[in-house]
Amino acid sequence: MAVAVKGKHTFPKGVHPPGKKALTRDSQIRPGPAAKRVSVLLSQHIGAVCRPLVKKGDAVEAGQKIGDCDAFVSAPVHSPVAGKVKEIALRSHAALGRSEAITIEADEDSPIQPAFQMPADFDVSRYSGEQICEASRAGGLVGMGGAGFPTRVKLEPNPQVPKDDLIINGCECEPYITCDYRSMLEWTDRIIAGVKLAKKASECSRAFIAIEDNKPQAVDKFNAALKSSGDSDEINVIPVKTKYPQGGERQLIQAVLNKSVPAGSIPPMIGVVVLNVATAAALAEAVISDVPLTHRVVTVTGEPIVRPGNYYVPIGTSIGDLIEFCGAVTESAAKVVLGGPMMGIAIADLETPTTKTTNAVTVLTKEQIGKAKFDRRITPCIRCGRCLEVCPENLNPTKIAHAVKHDRLDVAERYNMSACIECGCCSYICPANIEITGYIKTGKIFVARQKKKMA
Repeated sequence: MAVAVKGKHTFPKGVHPPGKKALTRDSQIRPGPAAKRVSVLLSQHIGAVCRPLVKKGDAVEAGQKIGDCDAFVSAPVHSPVAGKVKEIALRSHAALGRSEAITIEADEDSPIQPAFQMPADFDVSRYSGEQICEASRAGGLVGMGGAGFPTRVKLEPNPQVPKDDLIINGCECEPYITCDYRSMLEWTDRIIAGVKLAKKASECSRAFIAIEDNKPQAVDKFNAALKSSGDSDEINVIPVKTKYPQGGERQLIQAVLNKSVPAGSIPPMIGVVVLNVATAAALAEAVISDVPLTHRVVTVTGEPIVRPGNYYVPIGTSIGDLIEFCGAVTESAAKVVLGGPMMGIAIADLETPTTKTTNAVTVLTKEQIGKAKFDRRITPCIRCGRCLEVCPENLNPTKIAHAVKHDRLDVAERYNMSACIECGCCSYICPANIEITGYIKTGKIFVARQKKKMA
């Protein structure tokens, strides 16, 4: 039966940056560039890095597993094209700097992945929970809206900590990005199938699809689909208030269930599973059609992009090829960001490959960068407290940043630096224009290096 969830469906604090979604909001998902060469990174997820299963000169088929690891927290990688392995070497990686990748030259007649079609007779009862978990592992599924946590690990039942609630994240609160929004409109039935499969595999008793209330078309589309299929009593659509970072796992759980994830814990430890809508769609493909995760929808956007839109892209396509496919950029282009402007990572190498977690490529203008660098002069902190007022994790971001700046990592850790989700709210609101989030990111890197040396 339907579950009544009471509350304001939001979380404390946060900010309201301009949405900037009009550039691609109405752009239907279209095929991306035909891959002539792809570089499939062996580290596209949280957990153990894959080892290559092929060598230079090997012929590979589209969908073939080319990298894997025996560790539980890991996910294999597959070739999106048929072709020949050109090399296995280090390539640019947005988060790690450099990472090993398998570069494949595609055959001229390499098959294009056919569009997935939901079978009319889909019945979740045909699949066991173990089958669903195994398919998610074999297909290399990871969280496609965040850090890339292996989906199998999230879904695996744990008798010691049973899972009660499944939340499907359809918020997409980051400015500019619309790939999830378009997926919700165009792949509604596929996502619902993924929700059913995830609910069964995780043994959750309740399932929610959370969508920000600035996306009424998506809310209506899911409500209509669930009603027509008779699943509205099993899956609840929850419109949550539009605010950044509403799509963060911890913030979404607070908004939907009014539960808090303790510091240092993860959602499954309080009986909650959170999956992105793109991951739910990929789960349906992996289970129903045995299709591995080799392609994903990427929003290519920003004022300098000639043809912004949402494109279905082979994983491993270079950012440069993707931008060129969209008509290149105007002279106003100044910075390329993987992701959105709040949490994305700026890159200098356009040969950087797309990964399973690449949801957007955002190109910023010279005016936007110039404003950040020159017009917004950095001034001393005036202790106004605005960063404390907006931090969704209830931290003191300025004190953490000051500790890092003065090389007092011990002090930064005492102020719970590791709990920072790097959402950028503090930097966004700071009247002194201090890159608070940047200092915190740097501090985390330094701490990780120290621990690695001590290990």
